[in-house]
Amino acid sequence: MEPHKFDTLAIRTQAARSQHKEHAVPLYLTSSFTFDSAEEAAAVFSGEQEGYQYSRFGNPNSDEFTAKLRLLENTEAGTATATGMAAVFVSLAALLKAGDHIVASSAIFGNSKHIIDTILPDYGIDYSFAEVDNNESWQQALRPNTRLLFVETPSNPTLKIADLAFLGQLCRQHNIIFVVDNCFATPYLQQPAAFGADLIVHSATKYIDGQGRVLGGAILGKEVYVSQCYDYIRRTGASLSPFNAWVLSKSLETLAVRMERHCRNAEALYHYLAQHPDVATVIYPHAPSHPQYALAKKQLRQGGGLVGCELQGGKERGARFLNALTLHSLTANLGDTRSIATHPASTTHAKLTAAEQQAVGITPGFIRFSVGLEHIEDILHDIEQALTASQ
Repeated sequence: MEPHKFDTLAIRTQAARSQHKEHAVPLYLTSSFTFDSAEEAAAVFSGEQEGYQYSRFGNPNSDEFTAKLRLLENTEAGTATATGMAAVFVSLAALLKAGDHIVASSAIFGNSKHIIDTILPDYGIDYSFAEVDNNESWQQALRPNTRLLFVETPSNPTLKIADLAFLGQLCRQHNIIFVVDNCFATPYLQQPAAFGADLIVHSATKYIDGQGRVLGGAILGKEVYVSQCYDYIRRTGASLSPFNAWVLSKSLETLAVRMERHCRNAEALYHYLAQHPDVATVIYPHAPSHPQYALAKKQLRQGGGLVGCELQGGKERGARFLNALTLHSLTANLGDTRSIATHPASTTHAKLTAAEQQAVGITPGFIRFSVGLEHIEDILHDIEQALTASQ
């Protein structure tokens, strides 16, 4: 029989039914699990017998969530974390040791950068940054002790595209662990394992949840690396709660249909902004004007749900524009059913210096739209009135 399609896997991958034969998987809100005998307990704890021990180690809800994601990303193994940042940190800390060197994209989320250039050096782990869209930059950043390469693509928030096939080959040639943050694309639009990624990390808080309700993260990839990450999580406590796992697993059932609408609305917003006289530049991966349009078309099924633009008038105009919005939410989150407008320079990337922001394309007037699932005419009307009011 042919394997099920993406949409079906997301819906029909479920934990085993209990004796009650429920249709929807129940919540397993328990901190621990019982045993029928001392011998069974000993066998489970020793690994001789499969079974649940403690929800920090594993729970039917978190196992179902990671089982779905593993199938959707087409990877050998997966494990869940309490947040997306926990997934990023564990994917690095569990695999690196003093004396190792990491190469990362300079165009990554501010907290990911802080882990790499501030926290890890305290443990004796050195780093270099490369330009996400410059293959030569990645090659030049490598050292004999480079152990891991970390990239986020599309990048946050300027939507630059890393050449995953090139980076995958580069890592194989130099025996380097290849880690990809796939948060913006989700497995519906992009599957980094197909390009050689060893690990894929997600902030499930974003598109995977899709409604701004819970925190969560995930690490998917090769068993040899996921097992090390899992052991690090169970011993340090960054595990996902059963309730959040249950919510996220249910959310995956609608990921495909949600991403289709996000992408359709985002593309319509790009076309609107591209012809507006008050907008200096617009960024969207599947727009022919994007510098890496051909690569984005190759790697991404659709263009995604994020659109970036630079308003005429800089930071002051941007502030007036944001304050005039009535439908869009002003929050640092993304991937929500509700459309969101964010000023990265003063929020998500405020910890970067002005020079660092400029280097990765974050200008004072740059606005990031996380395009939601509202009717596109209402989204465009809100942006139109805010552009007029902010003149």
